[in-house]
Amino acid sequence: MAEAVKKRGEDVNTLKDKFHKDEVDAKVRAAIPYTGRWHNRFHVDAPFSLISDPNGLCNLNGEYHIFCQWNPIPQNQNWHKNKSWMHTKTRDFINYSMPELSLWPTDEHDKDGCHSGCGFVEDGKLRVFYTCNARDDNYIRTVVQRFGTLQEDGSVVKEEIQLVGNPEGYTAHFRDPNFFYRNGVRYFAMAAQRMSDYPAKSSRPTNGCVLIYKEKSEGGWDLLGEVKTDYYDFGYMWECPNLLQFGDMDVLIVCPQGVPHQDLKYENHCLAGYFIGHFSVDSLDMIHGKFHELDKGFDFYSPQVIANEARHILVGWIGMPDLTDTVESAKDGWLYTLTMPRELILHEGKLRYRPVEEMKALRKDFQDVDVFNTANISANLATGSESDLNVTFGAARKVEIAVKWGDEKFTMTYDRDTQTILLDRRGMKLGGRGIRKFTDGKNTDVELGFRKFKLFANLDLQFRLFVDRSAIEVFLQNGEEACSMLIYPESDVAPKLEINGDAPLEKVSGKIYELGELSYK
Repeated sequence: MAEAVKKRGEDVNTLKDKFHKDEVDAKVRAAIPYTGRWHNRFHVDAPFSLISDPNGLCNLNGEYHIFCQWNPIPQNQNWHKNKSWMHTKTRDFINYSMPELSLWPTDEHDKDGCHSGCGFVEDGKLRVFYTCNARDDNYIRTVVQRFGTLQEDGSVVKEEIQLVGNPEGYTAHFRDPNFFYRNGVRYFAMAAQRMSDYPAKSSRPTNGCVLIYKEKSEGGWDLLGEVKTDYYDFGYMWECPNLLQFGDMDVLIVCPQGVPHQDLKYENHCLAGYFIGHFSVDSLDMIHGKFHELDKGFDFYSPQVIANEARHILVGWIGMPDLTDTVESAKDGWLYTLTMPRELILHEGKLRYRPVEEMKALRKDFQDVDVFNTANISANLATGSESDLNVTFGAARKVEIAVKWGDEKFTMTYDRDTQTILLDRRGMKLGGRGIRKFTDGKNTDVELGFRKFKLFANLDLQFRLFVDRSAIEVFLQNGEEACSMLIYPESDVAPKLEINGDAPLEKVSGKIYELGELSYK
């Protein structure tokens, strides 16, 4: 019998010759401005390879720093290998510094990946706190949590190790530390995977959860325990926790993986959502309502939030774990994009969403829309556009809003009789438009072509529709719901917007803007 092949992690001795910041940064500069047909105009892309989770979001001296997961050295389409961090910064969310390689594997602690983490300001410096990932010859994972400090050249110098390994009773899927403060004391939330000891409560061998650590006055951290929620058996892993305060209310954002799909909700392979209520750092109880999805589109995951007294700014990943084979831009050597920065507002027990005000500076030429008593409306869109419109239904019971590229189309259809909205990209020729089967036993078939969800609209439907080259974001009913998705038109033509009712619409009004491009210097 042939000897079994041993798996092994990265050889730490090869790292010094593998990652070269100067070479990677030069390659980035040479690729910008983008010329690829699907590279976006007003979303942050990477010029090559795969980007994913936003990391290290914080504000230092008026500059917003955005890091994200990145593979700077693509090889044989092993897109998730070489986990590193890309960095850019901006004062206005329009003009950005040139993206650069900032954090990458260098030693025995993070040789198999610099995974996600947070950013914070300390002694006037931007520091990061991230998860190091390493595997042994048998592919057994070891995790370490580590500090680092951003330097003038854009690199992060790695510093103190804070935690080694994972706590007893939890697997090595232990990552994504994120700081928060209560009464002047620093804590962090940690994504974790519980090894279930309660078969009567759980249908899986592991469950997702969030652990809380408290900083000790003499240095180091105390594990306080799990955040206690009513969702004990809700997916096999909870990633990317953010614990936020809105006045006297607490919001816990998490990304559960492996939640069974239900009619009109939980339709993505992995979810991103939140609980609202009151969290006690003493008892660790989160007294909350139901779990709300943050985004009802096809492609939204791993958000992170910059929080201060003035506003909470979220940046998410327009992408989805384990679906790289549906991403058409991979043929051109790059995958995924980040969302536009969006502000979170707590309103009547739910979060609402709107693009940050700074994004309005991208508006250029516009068309006024003011149409009465018609069932069909058509308008040409620029390559990058924002349609800020209100539809008064009148006699119409169904309204279809379509973005068309030649004979391809993406549609949103609102049905007043069922109070549902249907997102449908089956009219496209490329990208995620069919059914994806997951065979790991943690999920069932996933429909990639359409989504349907509840949305209350009595007499009017209000929407802001942002159409970029390969990304669409929609904000419905003044931000009551948001939807983010990837789209890859085969036809290289300017899009067109069409609004069709099954009976004459009483009125359609608003503006359609041409949008400019982000600037990188």
